[in-house]
Amino acid sequence: MAISRKLLNEGEEVLASMRQHPKALFPAIFALVVLLAVGVAVQTLIDQHVVTLVVWALVAVGVLWWVARPVLLWAVAVHAITDRRIITRWGVLTRRGHDIPLKRVSDISIEINLIDRPFGCGTLIITDASTDGTVYLHDIPHVERIKLLIHNIVHELPDAHPRTEGV
Repeated sequence: MAISRKLLNEGEEVLASMRQHPKALFPAIFALVVLLAVGVAVQTLIDQHVVTLVVWALVAVGVLWWVARPVLLWAVAVHAITDRRIITRWGVLTRRGHDIPLKRVSDISIEINLIDRPFGCGTLIITDASTDGTVYLHDIPHVERIKLLIHNIVHELPDAHPRTEGV
């Protein structure tokens, strides 16, 4: 689950490393239950061998697309907060990522809906000063603690533009 050391600069320290809360896999689990129910229902209700084989083949394709793919994508996605930036990496064949230098963070907010509350997760919304605008990190475990961590780090950073008195 930890971020790769090769993504870090010299002297950079990882303060938190996480992936999405397993709650993000609930749609995949629901799809698995529905697909298996369809396969079993067809096998028990229809007494034709060819139809049963075709349905199970379609169930297998559905399991690969709606279950295995989301689980794999969940397993390879990682978010990390270092003392210098927020790092996000995801993707299987094509790795994608987003780095936000903490000096550019202009706003940090969270969104915890009714479903997120029992699981202790939520969406972390980070607005930076660049043209990219806003980054949404969904289903982050302990999102309030992570928001506080980022806020404290940003607050402790030296100002990028020192103020001059009397100007």
